[in-house]
Amino acid sequence: MHSQLDEVPELNITPLVDIMLVLLAILMVTTPALVYEEVIKLPDGSKSSVVNKLPELEIRITKERKVYLKNDTFMLSEFPDSFMMQKSKYPLKSIVYIKADEGLSYKDVMFVLKSIKQAGFTNISLETNG
Repeated sequence: MHSQLDEVPELNITPLVDIMLVLLAILMVTTPALVYEEVIKLPDGSKSSVVNKLPELEIRITKERKVYLKNDTFMLSEFPDSFMMQKSKYPLKSIVYIKADEGLSYKDVMFVLKSIKQAGFTNISLETNG
């Protein structure tokens, strides 16, 4: 009889763990569904204002290595200095289009591109026939 009193009852926690896992799963499913709506009043835009279009600047390079900027003509070697002197006529946000003859070397076109970038222009595009 004495041996029966020495036995320690075991606590079965499996049902408790099952309930906690079910509650955790319910919480995980419902949390993303909770949406908080924030009301934001946006300002009304002006429909009468005209968007200023950026000015365009076209630079053409012929296979004879002549560079045309509007009505001015430069030799390729003197273009960087001449362009730096004339850059004040054009806003730096202008869109610059470079049109180069396909017979030119890649180095010559990149020379003009580098000169334009060094002058401070950032919106530069190389234009092709395609």
